[in-house]
Amino acid sequence: MRRIDAMAIIAEVADASNALIVCNLGYPSRELFSVRDRPENFYMLGSMGLASSIALGLSLALPERVIAIDGDGAVLMNLGTLATIASFAPPNYLLVILDNRVYGSTGCQPTCTSRCTDLAAVARGAGVRDVKVVSDEEELRMSLSGSGVVVAIVEPGNADAPVIPLSPEEILKRFMERASPRMRRS
Repeated sequence: MRRIDAMAIIAEVADASNALIVCNLGYPSRELFSVRDRPENFYMLGSMGLASSIALGLSLALPERVIAIDGDGAVLMNLGTLATIASFAPPNYLLVILDNRVYGSTGCQPTCTSRCTDLAAVARGAGVRDVKVVSDEEELRMSLSGSGVVVAIVEPGNADAPVIPLSPEEILKRFMERASPRMRRS
């Protein structure tokens, strides 16, 4: 499964359920923007490893569903996020780790998941109760209704997606315009 195809599935499910998405930086954000841009998508532009943590904070503050899309390299940079996710275990939070076994945005250098690190086992070891590993589009689609962590095995490589034509300030403003009313209701 290509990462951009996984992005399209996640975006479709999120859009149908009115879920917020916080997406990892670089090519993943560009690919999400290209398949389904919406104000409910927060595109990270420079904070590798923090999409899962930011989304966790949102899920604790809001009643709505929040989906974090992170890469294997980003999660490896912030392994502590898995323990925090396990500790709080919000029912409206889902972390989808798109594991392509490389640092895709910086030249496709191999990550530790290409050798010996099993992020599903690490998540379970951190205490996450609901961990799934999927490798095709149908499995991914079926795994997106729950909470916890989904490790989706995707092919290495980046789609030819354009640069996001929004400034970080514009991304934040339009996202907050959608998220702020939700915060007031909670």
